[in-house]
Amino acid sequence: MRCHEVDYEILGDDMQIVEVELDPNETVIAEAGAMNYMEEGITFEAKLGDGSDADSGLLGKLFKAGKRMLAQESLFLTHFTNRDSKKRKVAFSAPYPGKIIPVDMGKLQGDLLCQKDAFLCAAYGTSIDIAFTKRFGTGLFGGEGFILERLSGDGMVFIHAGGTVIKKQLNGEKLRVDTGCIVAFDESIDYSIEMVKGLKSMFFGGEGLFLATLQGYGTVYLQSLPFSRLADRIIENAPVAGGSQKGEGSILGGLGRLLDGDND
Repeated sequence: MRCHEVDYEILGDDMQIVEVELDPNETVIAEAGAMNYMEEGITFEAKLGDGSDADSGLLGKLFKAGKRMLAQESLFLTHFTNRDSKKRKVAFSAPYPGKIIPVDMGKLQGDLLCQKDAFLCAAYGTSIDIAFTKRFGTGLFGGEGFILERLSGDGMVFIHAGGTVIKKQLNGEKLRVDTGCIVAFDESIDYSIEMVKGLKSMFFGGEGLFLATLQGYGTVYLQSLPFSRLADRIIENAPVAGGSQKGEGSILGGLGRLLDGDND
């Protein structure tokens, strides 16, 4: 099934929006709750599955939806269709600060594997499935778990990442990465996990016990600020019971906040 050919524009900097322009009867699919705004003439409907397997019947759609549950994703995807006679626009926003990455699947040599919550929206006809990591150690210690999202098709796909996005093109090289910083990679890339060498590096290096190893020929997308890392920092410095809070970067604690003018 060929994907619909959609036009798009990415707006903003740290909290980006992708604005998709649809011709009459064109459709874009998106994660539930991702829509930001839409023009008159756009209709939407929550459906089981992505629509790429329209002939599979209810049982096939339920099976595919069940696999999405394993990835802790919503059972339903929202389908936005332009029912007007003119071009209309619908926009989608990322759920946390970062960047939206447009990927033309028609230019890839195969499918795109990405972290479980990276998918934002895509042209109708794109298949959204799950992929299991091939190695037990990779799934156990890889940060992304055993399950990755598999995106396939020949249209535009939009994924999002935290912080700054780095695009790497591997030509047989080996790249070692913090496990949480991987956003997506071509299926031609070999993905594995290796343990950090040296006891001091393991326990005092601050980089964790394991690193992800990416090797082969293809494209890799990395993020500078995984959402899990951002959430940990927020929780670490959030007020605790009784109204007290931890001092940020000051060994003086409450006295340090007083000197800094933070005496609320």
